[in-house]
Amino acid sequence: MLYKNSKTQKTLTLSLSLSLTLTKMRKGCVPLYPALLAVTVLLFLNPTIAWRPWPHNKTNAQDSIFGDSKKFEGSSEFVHLKYHMGPVLTANITVHTIWYGTWQRSQKKIIREFINSISAVDSRHPSVSGWWRTVQMYTDQTGSNISKTVRLGQEKNDRFYSHGKSLTRLSIQSVIKSAVTARTKPLPVNAKSGLYLLLTSDDVVVQDFCGQVCGFHYFTFPSIVGYTLPYAWVGNSQKFCPGVCAYPFAVPDYIPGLKPLKSPNGDVGVDGMVSVIGHEIAELATNPLVNAWYAGQDPSFPVEIADLCEGIYGTGGGGSYTGQLFNGEDGATFNMNGIRRRFLVQWVWNHVVNYCSGPNALDQ
Repeated sequence: MLYKNSKTQKTLTLSLSLSLTLTKMRKGCVPLYPALLAVTVLLFLNPTIAWRPWPHNKTNAQDSIFGDSKKFEGSSEFVHLKYHMGPVLTANITVHTIWYGTWQRSQKKIIREFINSISAVDSRHPSVSGWWRTVQMYTDQTGSNISKTVRLGQEKNDRFYSHGKSLTRLSIQSVIKSAVTARTKPLPVNAKSGLYLLLTSDDVVVQDFCGQVCGFHYFTFPSIVGYTLPYAWVGNSQKFCPGVCAYPFAVPDYIPGLKPLKSPNGDVGVDGMVSVIGHEIAELATNPLVNAWYAGQDPSFPVEIADLCEGIYGTGGGGSYTGQLFNGEDGATFNMNGIRRRFLVQWVWNHVVNYCSGPNALDQ
């Protein structure tokens, strides 16, 4: 999801206008820094909210009772997802990853395989690539579908925390700038089909993380980074809030007596990140510049294709019930297969049938 807060709707629109103005200012027409300061102040005075996974509220036991017989899955006659004529990612998508902080090799392998699995052709059903086929159904104004190809691009390691262990929304863009302007092995600048994925390790504090945010996506300001690049940030919640951002592999304190499920790859924080990464990549592909696919009248307060399916992972999902999932022989819980691994990934909105869809659906 994009930044969200009703108090910041006008502010964000103004910030976007200032961003475009700043691009012109760099050509020497007017002084740069006063306007840049204005953007900075707006961002700090009005913190904005991004997506965080279910649960928001206390569990309702009745939801589980009806899980086998009642079709939830986000279906609603009140949802009107519309196309607003902006670009979507129809060219082959390349995900450039920035590993910020301390990461283990095993953790990187889990996330890399998830991204590689999006385009895999031989994964066991139900597959991550089957999940992506719903995203592919979205088109631009020419009728071109979102690319079926999502591949890993170049990576950048920032193991020395070049911008500190506490990041704001603005400094996240500065981290991306450092990655694309580095003296050695900079990330390539690919504004047409590149996605920039900033992943912070479990010892990095990010503005609004855990309280309001598990991850978000947006695009960089030319005034800060030098380019307009679609990007997403996702944090590892293992130390700070696994019950919020790695549910159901960890359980929040406000749901007493509920046991966490076993994560499919043995890393609660990273397995929780995978679903958030999928959420953000799907929304970046369908709404990279905040002017393509979303519901609602205000582009600064959109509801996107993954927002509509928040907390839904299987048939019957909705309310406070995740839906029907699989249990492996090792006791791990998952809903789709990658190339060699299993993952639990939130469903996305299917605008053709007008409800949430996933490859593990029992009735599709």
